[in-house]
Amino acid sequence: MTLDYLFGKGVSLVIPIDRLDFTFSKRTGKMKNVLLDGKLMAIFRPDGSIVLTIRGSELLIKNPRFKDNCVVVKDEAKDFISKGRSVFAKHVMSCGKRVRPKSEVAVLDSSGKVIAVGKALLSAKMMRKFRSGVAVKVRQGIKK
Repeated sequence: MTLDYLFGKGVSLVIPIDRLDFTFSKRTGKMKNVLLDGKLMAIFRPDGSIVLTIRGSELLIKNPRFKDNCVVVKDEAKDFISKGRSVFAKHVMSCGKRVRPKSEVAVLDSSGKVIAVGKALLSAKMMRKFRSGVAVKVRQGIKK
């Protein structure tokens, strides 16, 4: 339910629930991590938000509705971004309508492959208009 709330109704339908495992905090007892087949998919933050990993984004991208949470970048910047560098507004080709400041986003190349995950610093409208400044603070790239 949390994934559907944060990323759009029905996005979580691609997740094989029977293969998920969860880890809990020993101190608070709250859910900490979501694992799929033993590999980290997402992290629950204390404020209730979810941080996706590359693996989690690659799974969710199979649902077309998740693309509303994605930023597509030009191929000229693909190598830098996949190494964990920030996405600048001038490299944004398109972005989904659910992209808002401080929201979790997946960064895609022009072919639709996930190359990084991070936090949006600008809204979708601002990313389309601006030609300078950081649009997405990348947390993890596929080459890092």
